Amino acid sequence: MTTRPVKIYVPCDAAAGSVGADEVAHEIERIAGCGDTDVTIIRNGTRGMLWLEPLIEVETPKGRMAYGPVTPDDVEDLFEAGFLDGRAHTLAHGPTEDIPYFARQERLTFARCGLTDPLSLTDYEAHGGLAGLRKALASTPQAIVETVTESGLRGRGGAGFPTGIKWQTALAQEADQKYICANADEGDSGTFADRILMEGDPFCLLEGMVIAGLAVGATVGYIYIRSEYPLAIATMRRAIDIWQETGLLGPDIDGSGQAFDIHVRKGAGAYICGEETSMLESLEGKRGQIKVKPPIPAIEGLFGQPTIINNVLTLASVPIIMSKGAGFYKNYGQGRSLGTQAFQLGGDIACGGLVEKAFGVTMRELVEGFGGGTHSGKAIRTVQAGGPLGAYVPASEFDMEMDYEKMSEADAMLGHGGLVIFSKDVNMAAQARFAMKFCEIESCGKCTPCRIGSQRGKEILDKIIAGENIDDNLIILDDICELMEKGSLCAMGGLTPMPVRSAIRHFREDFEG
Repeated sequence: MTTRPVKIYVPCDAAAGSVGADEVAHEIERIAGCGDTDVTIIRNGTRGMLWLEPLIEVETPKGRMAYGPVTPDDVEDLFEAGFLDGRAHTLAHGPTEDIPYFARQERLTFARCGLTDPLSLTDYEAHGGLAGLRKALASTPQAIVETVTESGLRGRGGAGFPTGIKWQTALAQEADQKYICANADEGDSGTFADRILMEGDPFCLLEGMVIAGLAVGATVGYIYIRSEYPLAIATMRRAIDIWQETGLLGPDIDGSGQAFDIHVRKGAGAYICGEETSMLESLEGKRGQIKVKPPIPAIEGLFGQPTIINNVLTLASVPIIMSKGAGFYKNYGQGRSLGTQAFQLGGDIACGGLVEKAFGVTMRELVEGFGGGTHSGKAIRTVQAGGPLGAYVPASEFDMEMDYEKMSEADAMLGHGGLVIFSKDVNMAAQARFAMKFCEIESCGKCTPCRIGSQRGKEILDKIIAGENIDDNLIILDDICELMEKGSLCAMGGLTPMPVRSAIRHFREDFEG
């Protein structure tokens, strides 16, 4: 067994923790303490290969060697097999960087996730952190906005609105106070990229927020995190403390004379607060309800002041854009969908996890190439793309290219990049009913098409499922969908018809008894 000092990486994020990573770390510490080798355990973020968690990495002269999924009962056997030297074992996968699932990705936003101690500022700087912020501090606000605009960055929360245009609007406003809000209310089913970023590379989000503040003249930022993410909340709060202690936040950012502060606010579990105006209402201590636009938040947002609201991954993409330039970033992707997207594979999938790829990758490559088909071994019938309000895509259309425009042309949407896989056993009439039921529960209740339409839609689907006047009720259902789509105040009601209509269009046999 080796006598050199050894670093062992054990993920500390919620996904790995849920399958025993903490217990594995304790067992490694216990056994290592009985030997002569100097072992240091580093709690890193996940690499995103969730089907291999807990994924343990050992630093060797040949690079970091991966073992997983490891249970506490496996640890003693790993030591005996010589895993401290990266030797062979049934759980060994060789160098982490060479695992095909990981090696075929384009890691830009998630470049550090799983590589570093999430709360080590030394690690962060050693792997490119703060380079973007320091370039921003040496630039003018207009130059920062122009760089982001040129990069082609669009909102990663689902809407796909050009980030630079939003920032330019806020920069043009005259106001004593402006705000930056990071929307971390990641409520879509099958999505977990925001959580992985916040737990695995929290400084990246902070850096993006500070750059955004410098760009538009904001001095205060808020991170709105859903209450279901306690570890992410704790990690972001500790990250903010570290930046305040080192002068990267506060009245004099990195000695620049410019100010910016960030605060974490915990949501109360309302899906509707993922919509930007509802989130602002919640941040102000009010009930989370939609506000009519205009005015848009970039002109009149939080507390009536100009406010930039961006998704976590939008803001986390900014540091590398500032560091390496707009040209570097826009060399990834295609058409008007530039850069990379974090795709998340969930549901009945053999290799679930996070895949960061340039826009243009096909759904088939993601689901079959990365995901490896279903976990159950059954044939895939459909994939729901874009969360609970996204379309169901049949297997015959899996060669669809994943970007904003191509998916829109196919009556689907990219959303936050979540893909939920369903096998041949799924009943699509039941899934359509779920969409209406979901809207009924999560609606803020402000507008009638959403509040009442979802209830009537669910009731009509109950009749269809029961075999009552199917053809007539399908016509009524389509009328309800049209009303919701065109009359709702926000995407909650406006998009609920998408999964319903796609289920009927592609799987009508499930609605005909």
